[in-house]
Amino acid sequence: MNLRTLRVIEYNKIVEMLTTFASSPMAKRKCQRIKPRKDLAMIEALQQETRDALRRLNTQGNLSFAGLKDIGASLKRLEVEGILTTAELLDVASMLDLAATAKRYGENEGTSMTDTRRRSQEQIEEEKASNKMLGLSMNPDGTTCPDSLRTRFLELMPLEHLSREIHRCIISENEFADDASSGLKAVRRNKRLTNEKLHNQLAKLVSDTSKQTMFQDNLVTMRNGRYCIPVKAEYKNHFPGMIHDQSSTGATVFIEPMAIVNLNNELKELDNQELAEIEKILESLSAQTAAEIEYIKYDFDTLAELDFIFARASFARSYKGTEPIFNTDGIVDIKQGRHPLLEKHTVVPVDIKLGEDYNLLIVTGPNTGGKTVSLKTLGLFSLMGQSGLHIPALDGSRLNVFDDVFADIGDEQSIEQNLSTFSSHMSNIVYILDHVTPGSLVLFDELGGGTDPIEGAALAIAILSHLNNMGVRCMATTHYSELKTFAMSTPGVENASCEFDVATLQPTYKLMIGIPGKSNAFAIAKKLGIDDSIIESAKANIDSDTVDFETLIADLERSKREIEQDKADIARLKEDAKQLQERAQMKDSELSDKKSEILAKARQEASEIIEEAKAEADAAIRKYNKWTTNPSKADAKAMEAERQKLRAKINDLGRMNEEKRKTVKSDHKASDFKVGDTVHVISMDSEGTIMALADSKGKLKVQMGIISAALPPTDLLLVEHEKKKPQKATVTGGKSMNRMMNIKPEINVLGMTVDEATSLVDRFLDDALMAHLHRVTIIHGKGTGALRKGIHQFLKSQPHVKSFRLGEFGEGDAGVTIVEL
Repeated sequence: MNLRTLRVIEYNKIVEMLTTFASSPMAKRKCQRIKPRKDLAMIEALQQETRDALRRLNTQGNLSFAGLKDIGASLKRLEVEGILTTAELLDVASMLDLAATAKRYGENEGTSMTDTRRRSQEQIEEEKASNKMLGLSMNPDGTTCPDSLRTRFLELMPLEHLSREIHRCIISENEFADDASSGLKAVRRNKRLTNEKLHNQLAKLVSDTSKQTMFQDNLVTMRNGRYCIPVKAEYKNHFPGMIHDQSSTGATVFIEPMAIVNLNNELKELDNQELAEIEKILESLSAQTAAEIEYIKYDFDTLAELDFIFARASFARSYKGTEPIFNTDGIVDIKQGRHPLLEKHTVVPVDIKLGEDYNLLIVTGPNTGGKTVSLKTLGLFSLMGQSGLHIPALDGSRLNVFDDVFADIGDEQSIEQNLSTFSSHMSNIVYILDHVTPGSLVLFDELGGGTDPIEGAALAIAILSHLNNMGVRCMATTHYSELKTFAMSTPGVENASCEFDVATLQPTYKLMIGIPGKSNAFAIAKKLGIDDSIIESAKANIDSDTVDFETLIADLERSKREIEQDKADIARLKEDAKQLQERAQMKDSELSDKKSEILAKARQEASEIIEEAKAEADAAIRKYNKWTTNPSKADAKAMEAERQKLRAKINDLGRMNEEKRKTVKSDHKASDFKVGDTVHVISMDSEGTIMALADSKGKLKVQMGIISAALPPTDLLLVEHEKKKPQKATVTGGKSMNRMMNIKPEINVLGMTVDEATSLVDRFLDDALMAHLHRVTIIHGKGTGALRKGIHQFLKSQPHVKSFRLGEFGEGDAGVTIVEL
């Protein structure tokens, strides 16, 4: 890619932002050297690395590379059998510790290949939707895609034995452990004993009361690494020994008494022995490190590369980037692209298409309308995507692999070369035309500007025609009306404009493909206060064809806005209708299941009654046979009592059946009801409202929450609000109706996964609607926010949810969501 394009498209600023997300010096250098690639396989591999790192960030949290130092120079010294310093060895140990942490992070992958044989397609689709929210890619069968980073993590060699040994021996950069070696331990023990002797001798000397007046201070000090006592100059001859220093005034001399000279000498010798032992330890640790240098180099290089990959993922997460789909067919389809260098809270998303129905896109409209931003967005997205970076656009956006990107943007006037703005642009365009290929992307900002409008427009048309004939993908901005006509009349060329609100004199920055833009110069001038007579005079200077053309553009622009609004309304209505149909089918299925359940229960009860009757009859027949075979033992009173008992049971069964018939039916006729009456539906044990009078079959339309049903009057009881509804109902509508009648206005999903919570919330909202609740509360807690985001995403797709918000102070704050139905 040519360097000028990288500069004018501001790719370098993207690189600077990316670099801030890297931790180690090596990864920062990799970020600074990142460049767009031209090989599709390489680009897709880089994109997969970014995607897999982003998925791990979302599912497992951050992996810190803060302790990774540049040990390249240390490794080179080891290769020539050099000895490392304590700081270098600690850096190696720190790197190995990070390798161990990274290896555990890699092994604890948040998702794994899942056996899908026992899962329905619906379950797979639900899991896909959930994983999409977490940035997790999946195969068509519902299994997760292989992780491109897994091998890197698994092949790390933390060399725990080496890092433990380094940490055991070296406490800090300036401190070694006594147990680092037996020799160091012995030397330090001797140093302590010698120090004790020396201090005892000095303490005895300075505490001698007969000599107190000879000392400047009653203390021991050090000069030139030797222990000394401060003596007044006039008494120096009273203390045989070596004078090491004197005060600036000469009043005090620092004498090493002869009695401790040998001890001081011994202490110096022990210091030298200690340094020698430390050198041996450093030599030993360096040798152990050199023995593992191949593993250490692999860990070092791998961690630096992982730091670079996770920097790309963290950068993508900062602007909610997605992985683009690449092709080599010249097709670009950016969906809701947001320029990453603009304020993310105010940037207006744009849709840009190129390479399918047309190869050239000519964007017209007023200044400050967003034309150049749209131009740079296309170029920057292409460069970012081919560098392995995700783009801030909707999932499913497509990019082509361009062999080069050329851009002529901005004022490149050169004083040194004595070039005007037009000449500078032409010099750049000459370079582009000399190097462009059919596989290139070309971006022109105000093509043909800076010179006579007629000649400039003609030159711009000639340049664009040349590129169009070559099959080059090109996007150009212009003010020339001639280019609008050129786009309308030339195959492979399309008009576009950036929408501008004349009423507010503000651009909307929305790119509208298919409609040329107006300059709106007269409208803007009038809004700013230019006299009407001047504006009318200006209009009179424009020929009628130009006026008609501008009017046509305005009409087309207005028509396109209306059509787009109609399309959006139709799409929304179709989606609402689809969801309502799906819910109706689901409710019909539930009602069918309830009906089957009721019938099965009735059959079971009937079967039990028959079995009981058969048992009673069999017992009576046995007794009767016994009496007939042995009349002498027949007891008339007993026989009569048995007969009365049987008759009583028969009467009881009759009364039970009569009560059931009374319970499941009513005496109402269709004429007893009117629209708006509240009724109790016996078969469902639920309340509803009469929505329509009896049809040709004598059935009334009853609305129960979101369920509408045609029911006979015998299944309905009028409900008087001052009275309680029937207390007993033999036939019920099942568990879902009981839930509806006893529903609470809140649900607790704390600790659940997103899938578990949304499934439970879905059933809860259905019950709430049937129970005529208008507001409910979902308790999800604060935590990481993943559960809250998943629930909010689900609520956005529910047509019966009017609105929702986080709780306020006293309601549960961000730990709850209030839903209006």
